[in-house]
Amino acid sequence: QVQVMESGGGLVQAGGSLRLSCTVSGLTFEEYSMGWFRRAPGKEREGVSCISWTGDTTDYGDSVLGRFTISRDNGKNTLYLQMNNLKAEDTAAYYCAAVLSPPHWEPRGSGIYCGLLKDTWGQGTLVTVSS
Repeated sequence: QVQVMESGGGLVQAGGSLRLSCTVSGLTFEEYSMGWFRRAPGKEREGVSCISWTGDTTDYGDSVLGRFTISRDNGKNTLYLQMNNLKAEDTAAYYCAAVLSPPHWEPRGSGIYCGLLKDTWGQGTLVTVSS
């Protein structure tokens, strides 16, 4: 059974930084591309960033490009999202999930379509950015 646990969220002022973590068990983590998603209050879930199983290929939604960095440590079964220069509009619950491989990624609005591979979600971690 796949289990996902996100952490690292919190309250931060605009312009600040946070680093989110996502620990995955129940699958061979190193064999899966992974993605970060977020759901803001009153909005639909949005793809934020995707990373290939090797970590060599990454992509981002336009709204976070240049501010967020996705990475992974396959030895620790952990996915990361470094978020810098946070804005009020980044306020959301953040989730991670296994996604399709890079050729399937594409821009979608201000976010990115990573292609959900396994519909298994953790509790998420809440990021609140005060302006």
